[in-house]
Amino acid sequence: MNNIKSIVAASLVVVMGLMSCDSGNMRRTPGHIYAPDMTYSRAYDAYTTNPNFADSMTSRLPVEGTIARGHQMPDHLKEGDTNAYKTFTTSAKFSEAELKEGGRLFNIYCGICHGQNLDGQGPLFASGKFASMPANFKDAKYLHMSVGQMYAAIKYGKNMMGSYASQIDIRQRWMIIAYIKKVQSTNGGDAYTFGEAASTPAAPAADTAHGKPVAAVTGK
Repeated sequence: MNNIKSIVAASLVVVMGLMSCDSGNMRRTPGHIYAPDMTYSRAYDAYTTNPNFADSMTSRLPVEGTIARGHQMPDHLKEGDTNAYKTFTTSAKFSEAELKEGGRLFNIYCGICHGQNLDGQGPLFASGKFASMPANFKDAKYLHMSVGQMYAAIKYGKNMMGSYASQIDIRQRWMIIAYIKKVQSTNGGDAYTFGEAASTPAAPAADTAHGKPVAAVTGK
């Protein structure tokens, strides 16, 4: 009996001693880990070899058909489909501020060739670097060009003009085209159709009892 008591007492002393060695949250030896590959997962840097994929590449392409947050839906216009170019359009409307931004973008990406006055007399052509003159958007040849043809030229390029699809997003392309069409409309081109509808104040509600507008009845 005494031996049992001695063993129990010794066990308690050992347990208490072990507990006193616990450093709380600062333990360096957590003991056995059930899933060490999850506790100490290996991180792979971008563009490094990764054995988890068949092509051994860590950087992955987005899932086909997905669209990054904040990005726009694709336009589905196919290169070389000239019939589709002529009918391609948008329902987007632009405010004066957006039209001004379209002009700014035009001067950044297009004015170097087409000129800030849209007359084809951009700095590159004026310097003699080009053998042929870029499009003069005030010329009769381009005054009535469809917006879809202009859009396709921005997206895919045209003749010596390269594609600007990587520099200008979908809405910005239409903003630039709206700016061009606004300028053309004042130089013999088609009527401008990209403007926002002017908001009209709502008519005062009628007082059904007296047949008068509410404003007249209330005096407000």
